[in-house]
Amino acid sequence: MKVFKGRVVTPGEVKAEALVTHGGLNTLASFQKALQFGDKKATCGDQNNPDLYNKQMAGKALCLPQTIGSTTGGLVLYCACSMGRQPACMLFSKPIDSLAGAGCILADVWLEGESAKMPVVDSLGDEFLEYVKDGMTITIKADGVVEVC
Repeated sequence: MKVFKGRVVTPGEVKAEALVTHGGLNTLASFQKALQFGDKKATCGDQNNPDLYNKQMAGKALCLPQTIGSTTGGLVLYCACSMGRQPACMLFSKPIDSLAGAGCILADVWLEGESAKMPVVDSLGDEFLEYVKDGMTITIKADGVVEVC
């Protein structure tokens, strides 16, 4: 087991299976099937992200460097949370961008119920993304400590 410490963007404790991308997450392309076509598993539709393409994102500990894409990114994350199709958590190696941060924070503040929650921790460092692999178990503590085993 290895432990990393990051900054809590949205609070929460969770244990989930890791899903890792080393490229940026295009939120609109990735979540389009989940939001428009009712895919409850949130199967990634971004063909330009070979790490995630056709993999289930809902309920996974999504480990990534950053998000990329258009200004819809925050709204897409908010909508995924409101529909219960969000990852179990999002873990950023870099500082979160303002658009993704806004969507995650608004979902945390505006939406009620545990099924809409998505803990987010950022600034975990490059070593985090080098270490974590698909299928590993991720545990997030309330203080931003992330355990990977």
